[in-house]
Amino acid sequence: MAIGRSQTILVTGGAGFIGTHTVVQLLNDGFIVWIIDNLDNSVEEAVDRVRVLVGPELSKKLKFFLGDLRNKDDLEKLFAQTKFDAVIHFAGLKAVGESVEKPRRYFDNNLVGTINLYETMAKYDCKKIVFSSSATVYGQPEKIPCVEDFDLKAMNPYGRTKLFLEEIFRDIQKAEPDWRIILLRYFNPVGAHESGRIGEDPKGIPNNLMPYIQQVAVGRLPELNVYGHDYPTRDGSAIRDYIHVMDLADGHIAALRKLLTTKDIGCTAYNLGTGRGTSVLEMVAAFEKASGKKIPIKLCPRRPGDATEVYASIKKAENDLGWKAKYGVEEMCRDQWKWASNNPWGYQAKFE
Repeated sequence: MAIGRSQTILVTGGAGFIGTHTVVQLLNDGFIVWIIDNLDNSVEEAVDRVRVLVGPELSKKLKFFLGDLRNKDDLEKLFAQTKFDAVIHFAGLKAVGESVEKPRRYFDNNLVGTINLYETMAKYDCKKIVFSSSATVYGQPEKIPCVEDFDLKAMNPYGRTKLFLEEIFRDIQKAEPDWRIILLRYFNPVGAHESGRIGEDPKGIPNNLMPYIQQVAVGRLPELNVYGHDYPTRDGSAIRDYIHVMDLADGHIAALRKLLTTKDIGCTAYNLGTGRGTSVLEMVAAFEKASGKKIPIKLCPRRPGDATEVYASIKKAENDLGWKAKYGVEEMCRDQWKWASNNPWGYQAKFE
């Protein structure tokens, strides 16, 4: 299939964790890639490392544009200079706890930014988009695994922004049937590129389990706070479906190929997960094994808005996209540790 050889893809938030890993796979697949990112929770160094990873030839096909989706002029400048075949939309804020404290920041970033993107795409007749949604749209599911046609009910402002955007996408596609839209509901992305050159590097105290564990392992934080140890699960800690970021990146390529080759896709949601649940304490144990480091933990009360157990049904992505996660918890922890041990202070050198 000749897809990828000359198609130009815009990746919003492409300097971030999932963005950089997806950009590597897009370039390796022959796509031309533009990134737009405001570097709110990322650094340009990550994009430079992507260039090194893919080598001098492929890196010629990568362009970086510093811009913010909330600024229509930035989008106008970008779309006026290049014809995009499709967009992969990652840009957005993603911390559940912060969203509860600062909902307006989330509505501004995630909703306003995406609506602006939509308007500009429509203006320039680019009507294919892969959207970064989230398993948070399932809330506390009544049964598991989560299937794509479940009733949706997010439990926090972050999850609601993803849910609102899904609804907006569905409404627009219904009104303008020439749009082709895939909504990817990620479960819990972890791990890093096997080279150890790129990985997750949140600014400030991490909100997600794995970057928190790795910062404890390299001595940046004294202990891991485990939120909730009285859940009705096998060890009392919450259960999630962790997925290797490279599997997730490949899921985006599979979705993009589907968009580019299927006329009547409409607006369709797919789960990207492994279909297996792993508890927080099991993840800690696996990371200790991979790193050879003891992770001191502090048991804390449950966080408001956290669900007990969530994992994905993966049949639909397997059947429609021909995609399935390849990596298990062991590889996730191995690659995360390689990134952490090579880059204990993330992309920044430590400033004394």
